[in-house]
Amino acid sequence: MSRAERLDAAMEEIDWSVLPPGAERDDVDAPSGRLARISMGPVDGERVVLVPGVTGSKEDFVRMLPLLSAAGYRAEAYDMAGQYESHAAGPENLHPPQKHYTLDLFVNDLFAVLATGSTPAHVLGYSFAGTVTAAAAVARPELFSSLTLLSAPPIAGQALRAFKILGPFSGAIPARIESRLMMWGVRNNLHRSPRDRAVFVRARFALTRPASVDDIFWLMKHTPDLADALRATGLPILLATGSGDIWPVALHRDFAERMGATLVVIETGHSPCESAPHQLTEAMLTHFGR
Repeated sequence: MSRAERLDAAMEEIDWSVLPPGAERDDVDAPSGRLARISMGPVDGERVVLVPGVTGSKEDFVRMLPLLSAAGYRAEAYDMAGQYESHAAGPENLHPPQKHYTLDLFVNDLFAVLATGSTPAHVLGYSFAGTVTAAAAVARPELFSSLTLLSAPPIAGQALRAFKILGPFSGAIPARIESRLMMWGVRNNLHRSPRDRAVFVRARFALTRPASVDDIFWLMKHTPDLADALRATGLPILLATGSGDIWPVALHRDFAERMGATLVVIETGHSPCESAPHQLTEAMLTHFGR
């Protein structure tokens, strides 16, 4: 085992709602509303912006913030609109108001976050947020030093069709039904997260807005094909995923080849930021050096 693997294997339970010492809280005024953010590291350090996925939150990265900070980076993570402590942010706050959470809403919110500090920045998008960060990088590559896609949808169109278990049936199920089934499964810990993690994940559902999850599932059924456009940006791209991800590794490999990205596969599941933070951070720091 590498040093990073040994450190990941030796991790103990934590209270995921408690921030690491030195972490700071603030809010970002974005087009959809106020977004909750946590930051850690030297204020003049190169920025690393971490974006969680659907039903996720900034706390998904609490194990990584100290590692990036120790390497001299200013690491920050925020809750996307409708999720956890950004639950009040939504399409009704846009000008003019809208009815649904859209890809443009999430992309423009990310631009607002990036505008609060120095750019270009290193940006990571986790799961659905991989699509958000990819679309942002295509639109404004000058804001990015690099892009990391973590367990992001690797195929365009109806991306849920390639889920390892329920994928073949997802086309016939409305997005709202799929989102509610997923939330039920997460609440009941059907994916067998560690006890400490499951407690926090269940608790944050008290704030996360179900309508935002419904809309995100619809968006994942209409994932844009951004691979060629990402390759054309010339940005250094890292695609990181777990060997047991919800999408097969072969699809991630094909996606990485189309983008001209570096592929890193970690022996874990869909959430290396939680279960293998030392290995993921090590891969990212190597990627930044490129």
